[in-house]
Amino acid sequence: MNTIQSIIIAIVEGLTEFLPISSTGHMIITEKLLNLSENDFSKVFTVAIQLGAILAVVVLYWRKFLDFKNWQFYAKLVAAVIPAIVLGLLFSKKIDALLESSLTVAISMLAGGIILIFIDNVFKEHTIDDEKDISFTRAILIGVWQCLAMIPGISRSAASIIGGMQQKLTRHAAAEFSFFLAVPTMLAATGYKLYKYYKEYGGFSSNEIQQLAIGNIVAFVVAMLAIKFFIGFLKKHGFRVWGYYRIVVGLALLVLILTGYISR
Repeated sequence: MNTIQSIIIAIVEGLTEFLPISSTGHMIITEKLLNLSENDFSKVFTVAIQLGAILAVVVLYWRKFLDFKNWQFYAKLVAAVIPAIVLGLLFSKKIDALLESSLTVAISMLAGGIILIFIDNVFKEHTIDDEKDISFTRAILIGVWQCLAMIPGISRSAASIIGGMQQKLTRHAAAEFSFFLAVPTMLAATGYKLYKYYKEYGGFSSNEIQQLAIGNIVAFVVAMLAIKFFIGFLKKHGFRVWGYYRIVVGLALLVLILTGYISR
């Protein structure tokens, strides 16, 4: 992996992590289009640069994350992330195997796109517009919805936002809680991957550290812009356009697979 490839993948991560279009799916596609050879470091890199995206959420919502008197906020996030941690540990090998499947991404993109086109009409009752009004039970159920994103192409953001709307949150509140939930979820996933890599290889080379630093900085900047754009766009237009986008990308990916341009 060279610096240009690192920057391109980090841009894709920053742009897609908090949009309901699957960052994992887009990075899998990007890696294949770049003809990036799969190795243990490239797998760790695509997860580790999520730290930059996490930092973007913390910076943008620093008042929320640094309000240490509001212990319930942190407790809700911990409760909500438990389902993903448990399932992630139990099925880590199967999840890693799915991450290598472009066909799984294509099908997930199409299915998720169809759902997003109609989701605004499915969940019309919105009674919760603030994180403080989200109960622990609702937080845990949103965390369960988030687990669907273990299938590449589903989108962690989409799954948790839809889960929030199903739990009576407004689009805005569901999106913000999805951002908040991303912090412990992605921190746990990144920490686990880094620990496994360190345990197996004993650390990172100077070049690998450089690529990780560049990737996280780029992901942080791009994610900041993407989050600001998404919240404003979502309030005005809802999810329909993202549904159409997913369908177009899913169909394009199927064509690339069927023509042999990228592997299944």
